[in-house]
Amino acid sequence: MAGHSIEVQNLTKRYHQLTAIEDVSFNIEHGEVVGFLGPNGAGKSTTMRILCGLIPATSGIARIGGFSVATRIDDVKRLLGYMPENNPLPEDMRVLEYLRFRARLKEIPAKRQKKRLQEVLDLCDLNRKTSHKVIGSLSKGYRQRVGIADAILAEPEVIIMDEPTIGLDPHQILAIRDLIETFRGKMTVIISSHVLAEIELSCDRVIIINHGRIVASGNAESLRKEFINRVTYRVEMKGGLGDFGQLLKEIEPGMTWAPMGKPDSDGFLNVTLTTPQTEDFSERILEKFQQQPGIRVRAFNRVEANLEDIFLSATRRSWKEVLPAVKPNDQETPESF
Repeated sequence: MAGHSIEVQNLTKRYHQLTAIEDVSFNIEHGEVVGFLGPNGAGKSTTMRILCGLIPATSGIARIGGFSVATRIDDVKRLLGYMPENNPLPEDMRVLEYLRFRARLKEIPAKRQKKRLQEVLDLCDLNRKTSHKVIGSLSKGYRQRVGIADAILAEPEVIIMDEPTIGLDPHQILAIRDLIETFRGKMTVIISSHVLAEIELSCDRVIIINHGRIVASGNAESLRKEFINRVTYRVEMKGGLGDFGQLLKEIEPGMTWAPMGKPDSDGFLNVTLTTPQTEDFSERILEKFQQQPGIRVRAFNRVEANLEDIFLSATRRSWKEVLPAVKPNDQETPESF
């Protein structure tokens, strides 16, 4: 498949007078790994459920692999692997038994099933011993692996994962991250998660939704330029704080500083420098400090805004918009959208 794996145009979903998502539009290219982010109730789950054909949209267009989700859902499902947040795995089936059952449902040819099952078990690190265990006896991490194995079993063009690392320990999260990395360039992956550090490490770009609308889309670098109107430097230094503010203004008039905590036993203090200018002042700051006999610098670095900073800035900006009032009775529809 070339071009757009996923196309969403002006997608809207209403429950009576309550609007879950409104006029949502985005495209995702084949082979991209994209993070789909938003606060609780922002519209993430609604959007993903519409893409998977689980609920209908009120209006708008959603296509997977060129097929309309509304009119060609059988074709869409053949291209799609979905892992919901609370994966409804059967507690009384063994792992291999369950995956065989799912392989038949997904119409994997009988002569291909044995080889594909072994490929998926190896890829998801479900060894022979684990594959014969009853699903109800598995840990959270292994249940997540079974869910992913199910999602990728039919080698879909598109995989949608809702909170794939929730409740996992650091070792299990690393294993899931490595697994997702193997999909890059081969499958289109959408990951919805509240673990922003994982999204930043795993995804090519992110889409942020709030109040049912897309409020940001792009890679980390482009979103920093759009939403973070400051650059931060951190200095571990000693001495010269009396005229420090004036010294910084000689470097950049808008630069401010603030101490972080108290000096350590050697008298060194962590200081944060902040400027609204995106230009890199690192060299000029260090040169200026070196010219001051009363200042000693032990450590210095320019701090890039992370995805959490971008997320907070993008959602905070959208919260400032005037939104239609929602009547209390309107909130008695779906518990989370």
